Amino acid sequence: MAKPNYSFEKRKKELDRQKKKDEKKARKGEQDTDGTEQEEGSEEAEAAPEAV
Repeated sequence: MAKPNYSFEKRKKELDRQKKKDEKKARKGEQDTDGTEQEEGSEEAEAAPEAV
């Protein structure tokens, strides 16, 4: 039986967190410049996770 690669899973989680943080920062930047809110559902549909 293969040994699980926990370091890969940890790195993937860190990358996912960083990506989410960057997207949130970008959304806040757009919101501040526009003065209006965007719908969250439209961006989440575009940012669907890819199969690895």
